[in-house]
Order: sequence, then C-alpha cells, then structure tokens
Amino acid sequence: MTNAFDTDIPTLRRILKENNTLAVVGLSADWFRPSYFAAKYMLDHGYRIVPVNPTYAGKEILGQKCYGALLDVPDKIDIVDCFRKSDQIVPIAQQAIRIGAKVLWMQLGVINEQAAQLAKNAGLEIVMNRCVKIEHARLFGGLNLVGVNTGVISAKRPRWLPY
Repeated sequence: MTNAFDTDIPTLRRILKENNTLAVVGLSADWFRPSYFAAKYMLDHGYRIVPVNPTYAGKEILGQKCYGALLDVPDKIDIVDCFRKSDQIVPIAQQAIRIGAKVLWMQLGVINEQAAQLAKNAGLEIVMNRCVKIEHARLFGGLNLVGVNTGVISAKRPRWLPY
C-alpha cells in the first residue's frame, strides 16, 4: 500500500542514524506485544526509549520510566513512534509538534494522512505504515536470525533439512 508520505530508503537511513531518542506511544509492558518487541530491539541497538502509555504511567517498561502522555515527558524526543490505531494519531501528532519532536513515525498498518499533513506543516518528518524495528534491521544489517538474510545464496536445498 502506498501513501502520499512514502519515505525513501536514504531518508529512512538518515532518520534512524541522526535521531536516537524514541517516545514509543502505546508501548505495552507485555513481552509478546509488537510494541514491546520493537522497543526492546531499538533499546538493544543503542536507542533511548521513552515509554508513553497512560495505563503504565509512573511505572517502568524495559527499565525505562513510563509517561502518561507525550506532554509529560521532560526530555527531548527525536522520534514519536506511534503504536496506536490510525484514528488516534491526530492528537499524538499535535503533541509531537508541541514537544518539538523531529519525526512522526506511524507503525505498520497505521495510516493517517491528516495527522501526517499536520506534522509535516509544522516541520516534522513523516514515516507512515512502517515498523521502526524492521526498517532499522533492514537498513543496518539486523535481519539475519529469521532466515530473511542469512548470507547464504544458493538455489540448492540444504541436505540436512528433513524434506
């Protein structure tokens, strides 16, 4: 699915290289949720993660203090990573603008053209319908353990596979 805010590879690479503090809006404390998995990956790869979720406000997720809203975060935020439904993104975009974030990043399946245009008009960069973890792994060499990029190029089936 394409959108008017489709981000090219050099831009994605630059965004992930230049910005190291991510506010993950909708980060769950449940280890099996996609938001937790993505945030843990980014934390393990040197990024600073700031959890934003009113359910866990004042508690810790991944060893980081969780805030109830973006406006509650006292630190500078580079990327606002949205794990919320598409119809909930406009208020998040408004808060991202107010806190001076540089990038509004909407995860896979999250598409809100109105929020994107609002943020773009305020000078933020937009990434929509992409996973920050997948893009980082794809662009910086982290897709290897699940068979996506094993480094083995062959048309022959391995003899040790049982088929």
